[in-house]
This record gives sequence, C-alpha cells and structure tokens, in this order.
Amino acid sequence: MSDLFIDACVKHDKSLRGRVKLLGRLLGDVIASQAGGDVLRSVERLRKGFIQMRDEPDPVRLARLKKFISTLSPDALRPVIRAFSIYFQLANTAEESFQHRQRRRIAAKGGVLWKGSFDACLRDLRNMGVSPDELQDLFEEIRYMPVFTAHPTESKRRSIMLQMRRIFESNEALDAPPTSIDYKEHHTRNLRTHIQTLWKTNEVRPSRPDVRHEIRMGMHHFREALFDAIPVVYQRLEGAIRRAYQDHPDYHGIDVPAMIRFGSWIGGDRDGNPNVTASTTREAILTQHVTILRTYIERVDKLIGILTQSLEFCTPSPAFMASLTEDESYRASYDQEWPARFSQEPYRQKLYVISLRLRKTETRARAWLDPHTDFIPDPGYANEIDLLRDLELIRDSLISHGDSNAANAELLDLIRLVRTFGFYLARLDVRQESTVHTEAVADVLAKLGINNDYQQLDESQRLQLLGELIENPPVITDRSVLDEMTQEVLRVFDVIGEMQDAISERVIGRYVISMAHHASDVMHVMFLGSLAGLVGQQGEIFQCRIGVSPLFETINDLSRIEPVVSELLDHPVYRRLLSKHSRLQEVMLGYSDSAKDGGIVASAWMLYRAQQRVIALGEERGVRIRLFHGRGGTIGRGGGPTHEAIRSQPAGTLLGQIKFTEQGEVLSNKYSNRETAIYELTMGLTGVVSASTGLIRKVEPDNPVFHNNMDILVHKGEQAYRQLTEQTPGFLDYFYEATPVSEIGMLNIGSRPSHRAKGDRSKSSVRAIAWVFGWAQARQTLPAWYGLGTALEACCSNEKKRLKSLRKMYQEWPFFRALLSNTQMALSKSRMDIAREYADLCSDTAASKQVFEMIEEEYWRAVKWVRKVAEIDELLDENPLLKTSLKRRDPYLDPLNHIQLELLRRYRDPSTREVDREASLDPLLRSINAIAGGMRNTG
Repeated sequence: MSDLFIDACVKHDKSLRGRVKLLGRLLGDVIASQAGGDVLRSVERLRKGFIQMRDEPDPVRLARLKKFISTLSPDALRPVIRAFSIYFQLANTAEESFQHRQRRRIAAKGGVLWKGSFDACLRDLRNMGVSPDELQDLFEEIRYMPVFTAHPTESKRRSIMLQMRRIFESNEALDAPPTSIDYKEHHTRNLRTHIQTLWKTNEVRPSRPDVRHEIRMGMHHFREALFDAIPVVYQRLEGAIRRAYQDHPDYHGIDVPAMIRFGSWIGGDRDGNPNVTASTTREAILTQHVTILRTYIERVDKLIGILTQSLEFCTPSPAFMASLTEDESYRASYDQEWPARFSQEPYRQKLYVISLRLRKTETRARAWLDPHTDFIPDPGYANEIDLLRDLELIRDSLISHGDSNAANAELLDLIRLVRTFGFYLARLDVRQESTVHTEAVADVLAKLGINNDYQQLDESQRLQLLGELIENPPVITDRSVLDEMTQEVLRVFDVIGEMQDAISERVIGRYVISMAHHASDVMHVMFLGSLAGLVGQQGEIFQCRIGVSPLFETINDLSRIEPVVSELLDHPVYRRLLSKHSRLQEVMLGYSDSAKDGGIVASAWMLYRAQQRVIALGEERGVRIRLFHGRGGTIGRGGGPTHEAIRSQPAGTLLGQIKFTEQGEVLSNKYSNRETAIYELTMGLTGVVSASTGLIRKVEPDNPVFHNNMDILVHKGEQAYRQLTEQTPGFLDYFYEATPVSEIGMLNIGSRPSHRAKGDRSKSSVRAIAWVFGWAQARQTLPAWYGLGTALEACCSNEKKRLKSLRKMYQEWPFFRALLSNTQMALSKSRMDIAREYADLCSDTAASKQVFEMIEEEYWRAVKWVRKVAEIDELLDENPLLKTSLKRRDPYLDPLNHIQLELLRRYRDPSTREVDREASLDPLLRSINAIAGGMRNTG
C-alpha cells in the first residue's frame, strides 16, 4: 500500500472509530433487550476492566477480574463470550467497509492509486519501458490460480456469513448518498435488526460437518461474491491499461485474456481424511457443475431482455444467421415446452436457445447427482467450448454492425465468466498420501503375479518396472481380488475419467501426492492411472489425461527436491507422458509442515532455495515448471498479504503462473463480500504480473551476501527451534496442556481429523493446522517466530557489520522484508503475560517452567532484533493500519483468554463432576471460536 492510502485511512480513522462505536452501542442494546441487564453489566465490567489494565497494569485489579470470571456459571459465561465474539465480527465489518470507502475516495480523485492497484502496476510497467506488444505477450502467460480448501480453521457457519453480509450491506448503505429524509434512522434500524438476528443465530455448529457440507459451503463464496467480482476485475484492468498506455505510439488496444482461474480441494483431498471417497469426489465435481450452469442460465435469461436489436435495424453476420438455422432444428424437438419466439429479434432468439441448451445440460447434471433418476440423454452442451462459441458468435456479430458497446457490456461479462469457470467452476485437485499409492501398486503387482515383493525393490528397479508397465499396462479382470483400499484408489481414477468425458477435460486440476520422497511416488500414480485407461498405452494410443504434482513438505524433502525432480524428468517414459499432458510440470511446496518441522526461518529459506533449484532444473531440461504454494492463513503456515507474498518469490522463478491454497478463515476474509473479492483478486493479479516481468526483461540475481547471511540465520534458527520442539523434555506435554489443542479437536468445524494418526501425539502426527491453531489460542504464536531472534542475534554477535548487512537486506530484498514484516504481525499477536497463565495449566510445573521460559526469552529476543534490523521503535510502525486494528481488538481478546483459561481449568479438573464438565464444554468451544474471530487468522 502506498502512503496515499495509509494517509487517507489514518486521516479518517475518527470516522471508523465512530462507526465501531455505533455498532458496539447497537450490540449493547441488543444484549440488554435480548439477554438482560445482568449480561450487559458483566460484559461492560470485563470490557472496561481489561481496557484499564491495558493502560495501567494492576495485579490487584486483574485478580478481581479473574475472581469475577470464576464466579460466573457456564450459562452466564456463554452470552458474555458471544458478546465479545460478535463485537469482533462487527469491528471487522466496519474496517472492511471503511477501507473500501477510502479506496473509492482515492479513485474518485483520478490520481495515483495504491500499491497493488492496476493503475500502479500498469504505470510501473510503462515506466520500465514495456511496450504494448510486450504487455500483450506478458498477459498471455499470466495465470493466477487460488485453490479453495476445506481445512478446518474456518469456525464461522454459513448462516453467520450470510448475516454478516447483510450487516455489511446495511453499513455500506449508511455511508451511501442519502435517498430519503430519514435514511440514517432507516439504515441504523436495519443494522440493529441484523445484529439482533445475528445474536440469535447459533455460531457453533450442532454437529461436525461432513464432506458434503463442505462441498456446499465451498459454493458460498462463488455465489455471493466471485461471480460478480470477476467481470469487474477485468473491467478495471482494461480501464487501467487505457489510462497508462493510450498515448503510447504503438498502442492499438490490448486483448485481456482470462488470467484468473480457480481450483479446489474440497471433496478431492483425501490425505488423512477417510471421509473423502471416490463418490464424494464425484459429487463435488457435479455440485460445482450444477452451480456454474445455474449461474449461466440466470445471466443468459437477463441478456434476453437486454439484446433486443431487431432485424429491421441491424444486419447480423452470415455466420451468426447460419447458426440460427441450426438452433431452430434443435429447438423444434422441444416445441411443446419451448415454442418458437423472437423471430425478428435474432440475438434474443439465439439466447433463448442457449438457455434451453443450458437447462438440458443442468437436467443431465442433476440426474447424475441423483442415483434414483434415470439418465437424461440430451447433453444440451457437450462442454463449455460449445457455449463459448455461441456467445462469441453473438459478440462478433454485434461488433460487425456497430454495436460494440452492447457487445462489450453484460455479454462480455458472461463470456469472461465462461472463460474463467468453464463447466467445472473450479478445477478439482485430487490429493492422497504417497504410501497409499505404494501399497496399492504392491497389491496390484502381487495379485497379478507380476512381482510379489515390490516394496523391497530399490528406486531404480521400481522406475524401470513402472515405465515398462505404463507402456504395456496389465489388465485387471476382477478388481474384487484386490485390497479394499486399492479398489478405492482405482475408483478415484474411474471417477476422473468419467467426469472428464461427461463434463470437461479440464474438470481435474492435478493429482497431488503428499509426502512425496521419490520419483517413483509420481510414477505410482501414473501406473495406477493406466489401469483405469487414463495413462500410457491404451490400445493404439499413448496418452496422459492427468497431471501429477509431487508435494515436498518437510525440511528434508525440500533439501532433496532437486535430485527427485531431476530423476523424474529424466525418465524417458515420464517425459513422454508429460509431452501428452500440457508439457508443464507442477511442483507443490508445503509451507505448513516444513515450518512445523524445522521452524519458520529454515522453512522460508528452504522453500526459497527449492524454488530456485527446481526452476533452474526445468530450464536445463526444457520443461516448464509451475510452482504450487501450499500456504495457510497464518504466518506459521506461509500466510500473509498475498501481493507481498507473490512479490517476495525468488526473482525469475514466477514464470507467469502461480497456484496457491486459500485455506480456512482466509476464504471468508477475502471472498465474502464482492468489493473485498475484487480488491483481493486485483492485488493477487498485479503481484503475479509484476513478479513475472522476467519473461520479458532480464532478472538481476540476488546479492550473494544476502544468501550467505541467510545460511547463517537458517543454521542458528533451525537449531534453536529443534532444541525447543524435539530436545526439551516435556515440550509436547506442554503443547497439549498449555494450549486448547485437544479441545479444538472437539469443534465441529471440519471433516478432517486434527492428527494424521489417531492417538499419536507426536509433532509429526499433529497436523500443521491444529499445531498453529493451538498456539494462537494460547497467545504464543511461536510457529511464526521461534528461532528468528536467536538467528538474528547469532548472526550479528561476532561481526557487527552484519547488522548493517541485515538492514540492507530488509530494505532491498522483498523476501527478507516479507519475512520480518510478517513476523512483526505474529509477534504482535503474542502476549507473554497471558501465555504464562496458559503455562500454569500444565501438571508438571518444573518442565512447563523450563519450556515457557525458553518461549518467553525467544519472544523478547525476536522483538528486540526485529526492531533493530527493521530500524523501528515499535513492532508494526511501518504498518499503522494493522497496528491500529490489532490495538482495537486486543483489550477485547484479553477477557476472552481469561474466560477460556477458567473454563479449561474447570473442564480438565479431575475433581469436577461430569455434569459440570459437560456444562463447561459448550462455552469453552465458543471461546475458541471467539478468540479465532478476534485474531482473524488462526490456522
């Protein structure tokens, strides 16, 4: 963000404070009227008491507040927790709306816009000397691909999201130009009504969602925001291009391709989730198919009322008129239900038949979803290509007789939706853990009598055998002889083939292999695909209908990425397969598990170096590599602002395409509201464009001194992190007792277990999501910073000039700046005074004291050295918006943490009666939701 946007927000912060105060007052009114004066008095006593504690720490006052909390029953605590939770949601909405308003104010002035805007990006390219032709070439290579996942960190129910959407709209209306004398009273009344409805809506799910719920939940953001946002993004990009380039002597217009695509893991990610089966994957694909078809039908029906040109006043193109003749023969077969209409209005006539075809396509899709419905033979449209051809035929014809404005309005918006979403909405990735494939291959080979001891083969023997089998796949006449898991694996490939044939070849994105350690892990998937007819020699044809993406997750895997990918790309059969499937190799990088494994410093640097190595490797072999970033919402899982994260990728490694996961609460934060979705997509797209200029300009290599410094930081940082997490006695007991991670597992927020192996409490078993979520709740966000303070201190201890070098890195190197900037946010969300009270929950006081002292010492060491290197007085001095936002929330988080601590003590106390323990569980789970909402990114 530029100083212009920050200045505008700081200048008008008084109006934001006023709006938050108004929403807080309305919430107070609702609490008093719906829950009673006692609840409001409890809320106010805690709110004011902890605010005073922030200004003037006082142990006596704190003791009184804690004693007061201890006197409250579970029934009394429940509405208090809900009050603070709803306050956070209202404050988030007020901030979101406020920032939109500031951006609109800046845009209305017609000057320079904020960093990350299309205007700033295009002007930077123009200043670099990028010509219109080069810009067109660059755009043709750009693909920005967010992948939605169902990871269980999103605690908000869909009903809560819908209520928050209504509150957002009413809040926006309050700031819109007046439409009546009493508009303020009217919209304020609406706000209160929606807040009251929110108060009476249960924020905790009554039962754990299954995968089908997650699939339907995944459609929410598309329907509520993205279908409207995508056309606006392209409209704004076209406007920025004209403003930046229209006076360029070589400018004759730029054709803006569909640069945004979406992916999904919802219903396809079966790694560690036994609830995701082949049938749920099929259902996920068909649900997406129906959702996007319904959207197209609605928009085509609207166009019928817009494109009303008459043959009396226009002459459509010959190609278009020929298509009407073909349409008429199709329509005539449904004459009873779809009689002829619009004989003198050619475009309405065409759209009328398009609508019919789409409805028939939808009917077929719903028939596939319902096992009790007979198959409907008429496909309507075989795929999105046929629909796109019809729409483009209309547009070309309109342009041919001077109706360009009509061609490039709502019709072009629909064309862009079809180019973006096809008939699949989001390309579904399938993910499974590597050992599942190894065991399935071993089972198949043993049952077919090909090899009875496959798992004892070395890597070269495996690759040779797999290559031979892919070139001549065996036939399984009876799958029932195979193990059940092997049969399920093969059923997944059957579904992939069925859905590709039925809907679109693009319906599947990639087959992702988690915990990929060897080239054979990829070849296992290819061999299994060959058994389902998708891969290898199939009759007279050698084909490859799936792309495989190995996921490198641990520090060790990242260090070995080069030999593994080299061996894969050098395999002659695999190179042959790759040539049949887009000639592009995708490689996925795991931010979450690498950070959990070796700490944030080692993870960040190993990921950086892995990207450089694998891209160079691809260039050597003439293979294009696309990197898929497995980012989470928090800093400890690769999170942070999208634009900065993209810009901080190693120079020259982003070759026009980037794919990354959007997980948990990040989805609702980014895509619940149309304006926010537009902003986030813009920031992401400009990040990719800016970071991909290496396609048209020479890229300067990194300063080697920076790399040397990072090697030192990584060595010391990883050493410190592993000493805490792997070599300190009682550390894992501390994690399970000093955080509510066990209780998080009881929340009904996801279908996926919190551990890879049930009952295994090791660091390798606990999922990175639960790992980060647990630490965040206890205000010890150590996955995002532990080891960094020690690393910075050690780097500078023997050579003072290194501090100057680190400061230069922070100022000049986007990677290092992003690392320290993100760390500041995580450090700001930690509270050692509160963390100490969570440490007191541990049964082994001596061990917990040692662990906590290590955490606290490292925290203050990180704060000290980050401030030194960044040359700031306080954390987040360079990001006043975030700093102010966190300070606005902190006093309201404090009472929630103390309430949670009290409830954890009651729930875990073995002397607590079972009935009282059960009564404490509900408010305890609500406190987890509330703290997650206050901290905003938790997993």
